[in-house]
Amino acid sequence: MEIRSLQSSDYDVLIMQINDWWGGRDMAGMLPKLFFNHFKNTGFIAEEEGEIVGFLIGFLSQDQLDEAYIHFVGVHPDYRKKSIGQILYENFFNKVKKVDRKVVRCITSPVNKTSIAFHQKLGFIIEQGDETIDGVSVKANYDGFGNDRVLFKKELT
Repeated sequence: MEIRSLQSSDYDVLIMQINDWWGGRDMAGMLPKLFFNHFKNTGFIAEEEGEIVGFLIGFLSQDQLDEAYIHFVGVHPDYRKKSIGQILYENFFNKVKKVDRKVVRCITSPVNKTSIAFHQKLGFIIEQGDETIDGVSVKANYDGFGNDRVLFKKELT
C-alpha cells in the first residue's frame, strides 16, 4: 500500500464511489471538490495496486493557529480492518506537527459507534457536549437542527 498526497484528479475517482463505500448513503455532499483543489497539502490517499482504497481530508485551522481539523475520512469496504484509517491519521498528525499544530479536532455522528471507538482508540477525547446519547456526550444541533455531533480533540505530543 502507498500513501500519497491528495491530487485534484482524485476527486473524479472518489466522487463516483463514495456513496457505495457508505452502503448507498448520500455522502457525496460531504466531499466537495474544493478540498481536492485547496487542501492537497493536508489530504492523503491510500492506494493499493493503483486503486484508491482510502482517503483523509484535513486542513490547518485558519483561526486557531495551533490546531488542525480532519473533515472526512473513508476506507473502501473491502479494505477495512487493515489499519488504513490509522495510517492515514498518522500521516496527517506527522504533517501538521511539522507546522507546529498541537491539537487535532474532528467530529462524527452519535450513531456512528465504529467511528467513536476508532477515534478513542487513537487517543482522541470526547469533548463535553450539552446532551448525552447512548452514554456519549454530544453537542446538540451542532450541524443544524437535529444534527447532533460528537466532538473529538487530540493533543499531539
